[in-house]
Amino acid sequence: MLQPNTHSQTDKTVLVIADLHLLANDVGKSQLFERFCQQAKSVDQVFILGDLFNTWLGDDLSLPYYQAIIQLLKDLSKSADVLIMTGNRDFLLNQTFVQQTNCRLINTPYLLELGKHQYVLTHGDELCTDDESYQQMKSILQHPITKAIFVRLPKQWRLKLSGQLRKKSINAQQAKSREIMDVNPQTVNELMAKYPDADLIHGHTHRLNTHVEKAFTRYVLGDWSDSKGNAIKITSQSLSRLEIS
Repeated sequence: MLQPNTHSQTDKTVLVIADLHLLANDVGKSQLFERFCQQAKSVDQVFILGDLFNTWLGDDLSLPYYQAIIQLLKDLSKSADVLIMTGNRDFLLNQTFVQQTNCRLINTPYLLELGKHQYVLTHGDELCTDDESYQQMKSILQHPITKAIFVRLPKQWRLKLSGQLRKKSINAQQAKSREIMDVNPQTVNELMAKYPDADLIHGHTHRLNTHVEKAFTRYVLGDWSDSKGNAIKITSQSLSRLEIS
């Protein structure tokens, strides 16, 4: 098993968010994220667990459309350590994005140690193993060779292919049950067996909830609308949920 990154500190405050699905022309949600960034400047670390952007077709193509968001992240990173995990929508985030924002890209799972508490952080899509067609598609699209080829395609080709894949994904989701698109309990248990002293925090499913299991608690982050978002705040003493508005 690959060892996840760890960061241990006893006296700090951490915020965790996921699934903003930002669009370049979505003024309302961008303004909401700006308010969050202003509030987050008072904390030590901010984790974004995937799908910050609704679509990312390569740094060269997508960065120009999100300069306002890039500046917000750059400003936030001056006062907080901003760590970003890619999701199923923005897995092509790369080093030019890192250089322009001063954020850090992190792998999944990430083990956060805070005081006596441990939290496994992940986007969450890898836990949805009942959705076999999605997992097969993910293994192809997110393979290093596929990614390397895709970002070298002409920009118009990438835009066209992305639109076709998104349309196919929407049609496939409409034919699937909610149960298939949720996490698989056995897969979750297998992951957490590797971290017997930790709780789990993830996004992806958009099903904001807290599930208290026998050996751990699973905290699910929700997605963001134009007027409301959500976050988890963690200190060495407590974990709480925040509403962003």
